[in-house]
Formats: sequence, structure tokens, C-alpha cells
Amino acid sequence: MAENGIFEAKTFVMQCGSTLSSAFLSYRTHGTLNADKSNAIMFPGFLGGIPEALELWIGEGRPLDPAKYFIILPGQFGIPPSSSPSNTPAPYNGSHFPQARIADDIIIQERMMRELFGITELQLVLGWSVGALQTYEWAVRFPSKVKRMASIAGAPKPSAWTKLWLKSVVEEPLTTDPFWANGNYTDNALLQAGKRQIGHLAALTLPPKIFYRVDRELWRTTMDPVTGAGFASVNDFVARFWEGFWLPHDANDLVLQSRKAQLADPAEGGNIADALAKITAKAAVAALTGDAMFPPDEGAMDAKGVKGAEFSHLESDSGHLATFSLTPNDRVVIDGVIARILSR
Repeated sequence: MAENGIFEAKTFVMQCGSTLSSAFLSYRTHGTLNADKSNAIMFPGFLGGIPEALELWIGEGRPLDPAKYFIILPGQFGIPPSSSPSNTPAPYNGSHFPQARIADDIIIQERMMRELFGITELQLVLGWSVGALQTYEWAVRFPSKVKRMASIAGAPKPSAWTKLWLKSVVEEPLTTDPFWANGNYTDNALLQAGKRQIGHLAALTLPPKIFYRVDRELWRTTMDPVTGAGFASVNDFVARFWEGFWLPHDANDLVLQSRKAQLADPAEGGNIADALAKITAKAAVAALTGDAMFPPDEGAMDAKGVKGAEFSHLESDSGHLATFSLTPNDRVVIDGVIARILSR
């Protein structure tokens, strides 16, 4: 049975030095916490992804089995109903919301886990993309509380290419929109042109080129995540899959999330090798063929920095989008990574 909730953290001091009198973190859980509270898994989300977006990876008989584990899908700063520019009262409303860090997400998740559920150790923390940034932050910041970690299509910190992608694809279409007004716009709907542009740029840069190749046209076999229906044309795929993902979001919320990801750094400006050396969790690092954001060669290097980490190069035609389980193969190879780390 799935349950929703919102955790309130009073007097939450953010990494940038600002204090929220109350910080809110949404969450969704699957399964039942056992008596000794030893079966919990934390599964943070990706940029723009609400907790429900990860539920396609949960199911009885699968590695993330709610009959066996208590699986927590936490929200994050910048995605309502968690504290965000769009839902926080003055003086931190809208463009005045403090710049959150990935560390802030993890600190409030840890408080929720401890204060709300009484959990002291997680069997697994896993995530992809921004969720993987959170996974590394968890394992570095709270090493004694993370028994296992799995970074899939991610990294401990974004590469220069990924930072450029976040700034160019997610941030600048909004901040250069004529209705942006330095984040003090009067109506979020006025910025739909900028959000549609994010969709177009993401459609161009995230799927591997094979997605559009005339002899493959993988977009044809991709299913609409809401309706389960296919797409009639490339334009239909771009409009319903890509524009449809970004349009519901508030512009300030998206800019906050983009900048938060760009700032991700578990070393906090120090030596990343020293930071990764703090990890005591059994670790799995997996990267996907064709993933331009987190390429396999970079994932292999990241894995070498974590003692005992198992690296997997996953073959997939979906690239970074394999984390949406677009094909049966995507499901098999990612479920395999999760199953292997849970067996260690």
C-alpha cells in the first residue's frame, strides 16, 4: 500500500546560510516498515520528477519489492509540495527563495527518516541523474547510515558538459524569456514558450541519435508515461513527451532545481577523491550506452574512486532515458543492477 505525507522541519538552516522557519518535504512510501526498522530503502528523484514518477520500478517480485522493503520516495526542494519558490511565503517567495543545494535535500531527508520514521540505517540509497547526485551525497555525508548505494546514470558531481547542459537547456530558455522579469513574473503561464523550448532542447540532446534514425525510429515504440499510448510522429513525441513534462512546472522552481544540480558537490569544494573515500557502503555504479549526460567512461572513473564499487556498463538504445523504462531491456538491465546490490 502506498502512502503520501509531508514532513515539516522547523527552523531549517540551509547550506547557503538562510533559514526557513518551516521547511517541507513531501514523500511517498511503499511497503511496511518492519519492527526493528531494518528494511528501509531511500529512492530520491530526478530533476523535475515527482515521487510518483519512480513507481514504475517498484513491484512485488521485483528487486524493489514492497512486500519485503519499506521504500521511501522523497520529494526535493524545488518540486511542490516540498518547499519551493512557488509555494513559500514572503520573504522567501518566488525569486527570493534561497538557493538550495543537494546537501539540503539530503539533510532534510535524513531528518525525516530519523524523526518521523525512527530509522537509523538504510538498506539501500539509489537514484539516477539528480537522484544519483543525491545518492552520492547521502553516502558521503552519512556513511554510517547507508548500507548500500546504487548510482545509475549519474555521478558524484556534474561534469562541465552536464553543467553546461543544465544552464543552456533548462535555465536559459526561462531566464531569457521576455516574461521572466528576473523571476518576478506575474503569471507562470506566460513562460510557456520558454518551457516548450526546454522540451525541444531536451528532445534533441538527451535521447541517443538512434532514437530518430530512419531505420530505427525508436520514438515510435516509446509509450506516453501518462496515457500509455504511442506517438504518431516526431512532433507528437516532442510535444506530448517532452513539452508535456516541463510545462506543468513553475519557472522559478525549474531554475532553482537546475542551479541546485549544477552546484552539487559532496566534497563541498574540496578534493572529490577524499570525499568519496568516506563512503563505507557497498556500492554499485552503472552507466548506459549513449548517455551523453553521464557517459560510461566517466561512470567507470567514478566507480574507481569508491572502495569496492562494482561498475556496470549497461547496453541500451535509450541512453539516459532508460531510467524511464522505455523498453523491456531497460527494465531488465536496471532491475539487474538493483538486484545485485541488494544481494551483497
